[in-house]
Amino acid sequence: MMGRIIATSGMVLMLAAPGHAATFTPPQGCQLQSTVQNRGCSVSQYYVCKADPAGDQRSAIFGKEGLRHLSRIDAETRWLESSDPNTGLADFLVERSKDHASFRTLLETGEDSFDFWTESNTGERLRHVGQDILTGETVEIDGEPLEVTRFQLKTYGADGELLIERSGQQFISRKTNRFYGGIEQQSDWTGQRQETNDSPVTFAFPGEAGFGDTEPQFDCDQLLTQLLHERA
Repeated sequence: MMGRIIATSGMVLMLAAPGHAATFTPPQGCQLQSTVQNRGCSVSQYYVCKADPAGDQRSAIFGKEGLRHLSRIDAETRWLESSDPNTGLADFLVERSKDHASFRTLLETGEDSFDFWTESNTGERLRHVGQDILTGETVEIDGEPLEVTRFQLKTYGADGELLIERSGQQFISRKTNRFYGGIEQQSDWTGQRQETNDSPVTFAFPGEAGFGDTEPQFDCDQLLTQLLHERA
């Protein structure tokens, strides 16, 4: 299961040399662990910070236009914080929830159900109900062994109205203790439906080519063509 905190000064630094793509540098006290290029024209930076509890991980996701999402998860991959730095909208996990997500349960039993709440910095409360299941299928992407999951997720407003429904396939890594995106279908209360593919394509670790790069590499031309078609 995958998952808004405001990007303030010092939260994210990008250093760009002339003629070179920008490089992500996490804030002081934090260490970048990996850079993952994804389908769908995005690149994810995964890092840890000394000030966070053990097991917490942070991510910064960049699109063609720059930084677009920040998040923090814990050792059970619960959504602790999730933010859109462009709008300032942030969501935080409500600790007192019925059934929090558990990565350990998923690994030990092959499935994990969840039923938890988040609250935004604008006061909006949302309930998230769903399930992750290991399919038993394993794949290797750019040398990284991953396991395939299926998931379902329904998000409700505080009044009980169904707002968003998502389902699809993702990947998990036992080595990095986290989820990676995949192919999913989504519909919302307006009737809009879409299918996205955020599957990882390449992994870069310290000392490897592409480590820290913030320029997405895959499917960006496809998205540009779609945008131009919509504006025509």
